[in-house]
Order: sequence, then structure tokens, then C-alpha cells
Amino acid sequence: MTTEQTDAQIANALNAVAARENVADIYFVACGASYAHMLQAQNIVEREANAIVGNALNAAEFKARAPKRLGKNSVVIVGSLSGTTPETVEAAKIAQQSGALTICLTQERGTPLEQESALTVTYVHSPLITSPDHLPAVLGRLTFGILKVRERNTKLADFEKGLAALPALVEQAVSDRRAKIADFAEAHKREAVIYTMASGANFGQAYLFSICLLQEMLWVHSSAIHAGEYFHGPFEVTDFDVPIIQLIGLGPSRVMDERALAFAKKYSQRLTVVDAKELGLASLPETVSEYLAPLVLSPVLRAYADKLSEAKGHPLTVRRYMWKVEY
Repeated sequence: MTTEQTDAQIANALNAVAARENVADIYFVACGASYAHMLQAQNIVEREANAIVGNALNAAEFKARAPKRLGKNSVVIVGSLSGTTPETVEAAKIAQQSGALTICLTQERGTPLEQESALTVTYVHSPLITSPDHLPAVLGRLTFGILKVRERNTKLADFEKGLAALPALVEQAVSDRRAKIADFAEAHKREAVIYTMASGANFGQAYLFSICLLQEMLWVHSSAIHAGEYFHGPFEVTDFDVPIIQLIGLGPSRVMDERALAFAKKYSQRLTVVDAKELGLASLPETVSEYLAPLVLSPVLRAYADKLSEAKGHPLTVRRYMWKVEY
């Protein structure tokens, strides 16, 4: 796959969206890490759309919920790295049968997911780096592109300009934190529980880090805490020896993050703070920096997970059940 191919696929998808008589809804549907990235796309729609409604749903939930609004006025974006996730393939089939325009995002061609979708956009999967061809970037380009062709939103150009700067920015951010990442791994290698907390555009990254990296890959108990929900239950588990990783974002949700951080600092001595303001994002277009922050946080957090894996002597590829037993 080349950049030119991805660009052409995105353009083709946007032409198809523009050709629809009406677009009232965008459903972002996937499982696991792909679903976590869909939460970021939903955030863009909620923040930027005038009339279009965005919904991010787990693929099995999409089938069970059977949205009554789903139909010819819907765009359904389904994602699966392998293109074989059964729930997501079934969701694409349901979307197609409803008359919705179905666009699949995947790394592989010729898969069951592609066969059940009208259009395909392929992406690159390299967790420690980012580029305009990585899943969250492609998803952001598609989302802003849809808002441009349907509602004349003007932020796609700024988003793409910011994407072009991300590879170097991410490399520098990881390099600058190499010592901190190593210290984190050594200090947390025997922890049974590590919480993650965020809000806004970054909550998807906290969720991904919690369920995919800590729980699935490292077998560490974890929960993703929404910073706005912290004071409505989760803050009761805060203690001096309870590890919390907190992501501090940009945009209006930052107020929630800072309030939660101020409280956690009083009662926990095990805080790891990753602040988007300290990752070089000030150099990106201010109009879209809050949406680009997750694309920087993702590889930075992966660097934390890789080092923790090394310190624990637990490879990220080890599984108990996934791909091994019936489920």
C-alpha cells in the first residue's frame, strides 16, 4: 500500500459521501483498539458538525442496538486491522442491507470485511510511529472530509497540515521522555493494578491503553476513568500507593483533566502525567490541535507499554485466550 493509494481511496469515499442525497448520521463501528480510535472520530463530529450526528459503537452493540435511524441517510465506517473480526463483519453486512453507505478501514485487502462493504480505505499499522496513513489519521481525514463535503467545514486543510508535522514531533516526544519511560517501567513492573484517566478527544487513548495494552497484552488489571466521572465514584479508589496514568489534553476538556489531576495529586504518590502541552503540539494549527493530540499520545503511550513489557519480562504478544480457545 502507498500513500497515493490511501489518498485515492479517501477521495473515492468522500466522492461517494458527497453523492448521497442526504447524510444525517455517521456510525463509527469496531471492536477493541479500532473502536477506541472511533471514539476520537465521534468527538470530532460532536464538536464540529452542525446537523450530522456521530455515534461510536462496539460492533456487537451496533447489531444488538439496531439503531432505528440507520438507513439510506447513514454513513457507516467500520474498522478492523485484519478485516476478519466477526462482529465487525456482521455490522458491515447489517449496514449494507439497511441502505447505508459502508466504508471499511483495514490493513488487509480481500477480506470478509471488504466483501461486506461498499468502499475500502487501507491504512498502515506501526504502533510506535504515526503518519497521515495510520488509522487515527485516516479516520480523522475521512471525518473532517465528510464534514467538508456535507457541511462545508473548513478544518480539513489544517488537520492535514498538522498530520504532516506529526512523524518528527512524535519521534522527538518519545526521545525526550526515554528516561521517564524507563523509570515508569521499573517502578510499575510489579503493579497488579494501573488506572488510566482522560477526557474529550483523548478518552479513546486512555480506553485503548487500559483494555488493549494493560489488560490484554500485559495482564495488568486496569480501568479507563473519564476525568469528568472521576468525582462521581472512581476517586474513592485514589490512595497514596495506587498508580494512575493521567492524560492531559487540549481544548475545552482540559479543564476536566486539570481538576481531576489537582485532586489526585493531593492523595496519590503514584501519578504519571502525560500532558499534550508538553509534547510539542503548540506548533500545530490551533484549530485542530485538540484532535491531533491523541495521534501523538498513542505512540508515546505505546513506548510506555513496550518498556513496561520489557521490565516485566512479559512480551506484548503473549495471550491466554485470544486466538487460542473458542470464544
